[in-house]
Amino acid sequence: MSRIRLDHRLATPADMPALAVLIDAAIGELQKPFLTEEQIASSRAIMGLDTQLIDDGTYFIVEQNGVLAGCGGWSRRATLYGGDRSPGRDAALLDATKDAARVRAMYTHPSFIRRGVGRLILTLCEDAARGEGFTSVELMATMAGEPLYRACGFEAIEEVIDHRGGAGVPMLRMRKVL
Repeated sequence: MSRIRLDHRLATPADMPALAVLIDAAIGELQKPFLTEEQIASSRAIMGLDTQLIDDGTYFIVEQNGVLAGCGGWSRRATLYGGDRSPGRDAALLDATKDAARVRAMYTHPSFIRRGVGRLILTLCEDAARGEGFTSVELMATMAGEPLYRACGFEAIEEVIDHRGGAGVPMLRMRKVL
């Protein structure tokens, strides 16, 4: 069986409408086995695209035959997770000598799960962060994303319940040494 060809590039502001559709589908479908409808609605309020990542040139798009399959990025900024609408964002720059870079806003379209999209995004993020001198990365995993992150070498460091969107959403802060 031949491997599926995935292409990647940096996202631009022109991609934002298509990214919004993908992110909504990913949150709505991939969380169903793990969250209630109220928690999924809450997830939409606390997650999403952080356009700072696009502005910083650290947000990737993965496509298969020109079709958007996934997206995700990394950040040299303090915010660990959340979209543009999420409260508590912090754009302060991290210190690569002592802080972990952030893997952020990773989403795979439900039609493309288990095809290597998430692994490709993680590899791109880790390589870019390493290239800027970071020696570790952190992320906030959803319950749907946790198995992928564990398989890619991330370790749990803190369980979190985020109530900012209403219903409490369980998540897991994870870290990986590069």
